[in-house]
Amino acid sequence: MAAPNAPQPRLPHAAPALLLLLTALATTLACQQLWTHDDTFPGDALRLLQDVAPSYAQPCHLQEPPFFPDTLLHSNLRPHQAAATALRILQHLFHTLGTNSTRQHWHSQARNDLLNKLQHYIHHLEQCLPDNATLFKGPRNPLLTINKYFRDIHLFLHAHNHSACAWDHVRLEARTSLQHLHNLTRTMR
Repeated sequence: MAAPNAPQPRLPHAAPALLLLLTALATTLACQQLWTHDDTFPGDALRLLQDVAPSYAQPCHLQEPPFFPDTLLHSNLRPHQAAATALRILQHLFHTLGTNSTRQHWHSQARNDLLNKLQHYIHHLEQCLPDNATLFKGPRNPLLTINKYFRDIHLFLHAHNHSACAWDHVRLEARTSLQHLHNLTRTMR
């Protein structure tokens, strides 16, 4: 039996490292659980995006709608980079599709359901990503490409006075973005 005054062994330097390891493990598990527990997200969001379209869709022929960047379709991202890219796309989709001008052109219940679903996944991705701004290094930062793509969408909408036809093009662009999210979620697993 040890004497009562004997010094107890302490691991002061191991505690922060262990805490960081546990945080990283929890973060990784949270991201994996987000997509493995609900594989229906891209499909549900695509269905809701289809539901927002008015049933009286008229053919329209606008010039040069934005196209989803090819560089994002063929990028090799690590799981956390894929999660950060997915988060940025979702945030931009939420901001774009949540503008007031969609209300007059889209079915409100389906639009609200879509926005709620996007917000749900934004919240979960924010929880599972580390607060690390250095996920992307080098000249090909997909987050900058995403920012430019959505800026082009906003310029397109403005150039066409946020018309029903312009919003229909944006709905199709959002569809492409959601399909790309499906590929990103497979990278995150």
